[in-house]
Amino acid sequence: MNKTKIGDIEISTVKSKLRLYDIHRFLTNSYWAKGIPISAVKEQIDNSFCFGVYHNKKQIGYARIITDFIGFAYLCDVFIIEGYRGKGLSKILMDEILNHPKLKNVKSWMLATKDAHELYKKYGFKPLEEPNKYMRKYNFKNWNDKK
Repeated sequence: MNKTKIGDIEISTVKSKLRLYDIHRFLTNSYWAKGIPISAVKEQIDNSFCFGVYHNKKQIGYARIITDFIGFAYLCDVFIIEGYRGKGLSKILMDEILNHPKLKNVKSWMLATKDAHELYKKYGFKPLEEPNKYMRKYNFKNWNDKK
């Protein structure tokens, strides 16, 4: 399954359809990837399983999954652009991601969000039961701090 069409909305995993500059424009202004260089966005796309959301060939949304396709998947960089929000597209995107043949049997999923907890709860995501078991390492805090 490389693409799904719902009315005039298309969701696709074909990387050649992704609009690098549109994705970068959104991410570099987001709270989670502020200032990210376009070269880093390109490398992330190259090394991840990605979903693009399109309306009449215009990219209006995106999601990226870092995964081994069986044991673990990390969902990140999920967005629907302003003007297309509030129409249920994030729910459609989540349904496509979690039911994709390559992802539907992943054992464990993780994500981080500042403001979309209610959306992800609908798909079974919960706060960590034992957060003290998890660790994190930063090489740099902000993209502009990278040496």
